[in-house]
Amino acid sequence: MRFISFNMRFENDRDGGNSWSNRRDFVIRLVKRYAPDALGTQEGKWSQLLFLRDRLPEYAMQATNRVIDDTSQYPTLFIRKASFEVMEGEEFWLSKTPRVNLSKDWDSAFPRMMSAARLRCRRSGYHLWAVVTHLDHMGVEARYRQAQLLADWVSKQAEPVVVMGDFNEGPESSVHAALTSERTDLMDTWQRMGGEEGESSYTHHGFDGVPRIARLDWILASRRLIVEDIRIIRDREDGRYPSDHFPLLADLAFPAAENL
Repeated sequence: MRFISFNMRFENDRDGGNSWSNRRDFVIRLVKRYAPDALGTQEGKWSQLLFLRDRLPEYAMQATNRVIDDTSQYPTLFIRKASFEVMEGEEFWLSKTPRVNLSKDWDSAFPRMMSAARLRCRRSGYHLWAVVTHLDHMGVEARYRQAQLLADWVSKQAEPVVVMGDFNEGPESSVHAALTSERTDLMDTWQRMGGEEGESSYTHHGFDGVPRIARLDWILASRRLIVEDIRIIRDREDGRYPSDHFPLLADLAFPAAENL
């Protein structure tokens, strides 16, 4: 099962030559090239998400009970129809009032949310949850509290969970520790495969391909799943990148002959 986490960069005319209108066709080609079974996007505004939905008919866009605000950014799942059957979905805001639309608390600069889908693998019949999220880029307390809300939700799931997202923290942080604690049973797929830490693992860049800040983008998965591959996608076309983040790809598998 292939999972890709992809911060697409929100539609912002101030990006000039790297504005969405100049990147969007590349984004579609990249998704088709790597053909994830589940794609978790971050920063997409509704118009961007509809662009993906309309040009990727082989995928089902998950937006469970979502109340749309055209100015907001939504972490969103796109599920390959041939790979998974969507059994149910869930979304909530990472705040003190999770069911209140666009709610935010602590020192969060923007409302932040998670979106989840319970999937049945068509090939094996096994079930798992795919989750996508994006923690706040400014609020230190907010990121930790948001991570705790996610950890609480993950700890209550009986089936394996895969969490994709931009966490705006490096792997040495309390956010990472909260999400990979014993109670969540989540592992960092990059670390599980022995990936090096440092500039070569950084996933943010300023549209120039030069890694900076930290390894902000993670794919976390239940420890009972097998990690077969993990890599950072650094594709570019005519000197242009599809976003200011590198997408992250993980190939995962269920243990053989195990009832999940």
